[in-house]
Amino acid sequence: MAGPHGVYRIGDSGEAVAEIIGKLQRLGLLTGGHDVYDEATAHAVRGFQQQRGLMIDGIVGPQTYRAIDDARWRLGDRLLTFVVSHPLTGDDVLALQAKLQELGFAVARIDGIFGPDTQRAVTEFQRNMGLPADGTCGPSTFKALQRIKPMATGGRPDALRASEAVRAAGPRLSGKTVVIDPGHGGFDYGWEGYGLRESDIAYDLAARIEGRLGATGVRAYLSRGRDQGPDELARAAFANETDANLCVSLHTDGSANPDAQGVATYFYGNDLHGASSSVGEQFAGLVQREIVARTDLLNCRTHAKTWDLLRRTKMPAVRLEIGYVTNPHDSARLADAAFRDVIAEAIVVAIQRVYLPPEQDAATGMLRFGQLTV
Repeated sequence: MAGPHGVYRIGDSGEAVAEIIGKLQRLGLLTGGHDVYDEATAHAVRGFQQQRGLMIDGIVGPQTYRAIDDARWRLGDRLLTFVVSHPLTGDDVLALQAKLQELGFAVARIDGIFGPDTQRAVTEFQRNMGLPADGTCGPSTFKALQRIKPMATGGRPDALRASEAVRAAGPRLSGKTVVIDPGHGGFDYGWEGYGLRESDIAYDLAARIEGRLGATGVRAYLSRGRDQGPDELARAAFANETDANLCVSLHTDGSANPDAQGVATYFYGNDLHGASSSVGEQFAGLVQREIVARTDLLNCRTHAKTWDLLRRTKMPAVRLEIGYVTNPHDSARLADAAFRDVIAEAIVVAIQRVYLPPEQDAATGMLRFGQLTV
């Protein structure tokens, strides 16, 4: 039978599991006949998750399920058009965006989501080719894309545009908008350990960051209330509705191994497709370095991932895993309100440093809240 709540793991069977196995077979990740989610299926899922920058757990939850479905599409398999209520996603959209960028047409980010920016790029390409400029990628547009050679090679036009947008926003924090996303919530407590709940720590940190940002003139929004637990798609949609400059998602980590510890920061990116958020990567590095410089948490570095909140937000976004509540050292630090203040200041300083030009920037760990450019 199928797992609960659209989650599929070893031992499950049924129509959805058969569909998952069939798609993994078509992707060349699984061979032989299967009708039960067995260890071979879990191994194939882990390989797929690693390729795609997802959480590697061998379990097919909603995000992995969508990613498996996206992977089956190749450019030309279907008509691509912008649907406001439910934008198309898939590897064919990724390929289209990459091709348009190679040809010099402005694509905000290569994310595999056919949004308004992709529609505008397709429309502009069609105008240049003398095709009906309807923003829909059909047979005639596919053929034109195959015929034409890139106008320029190398470089990252999307990265240049993103950097210019940051520069144009100016160094002052006042007037900017930041979404703070406290992970989990509601009946989803996240990791638990040593009397701490991930959802509670995340919300407390979010409130501390919100207060500091508000004092600098930033419009700061929390993605959930104290007792709410929206999914990642809803959180990303909320962030997009605010038209925020940045988004920060707050989590703590956990492990069955009590020795696991440290802080890590994640940004949107996937080496498989050469897709990434350049400003998100920069922001992640700033946050990670500020926290490591100001605390004794182990440096677990920054990493590219394709998690929904990172991929589907229009603005640069990062996700922090701030310590392990299952580790005695990290949990003791996170239980200390003064330590959480240090973390909050580190994140606010990193937000400021995203916008500071090199001549105004400060050394890592040296800038203090009272010195921010408001």
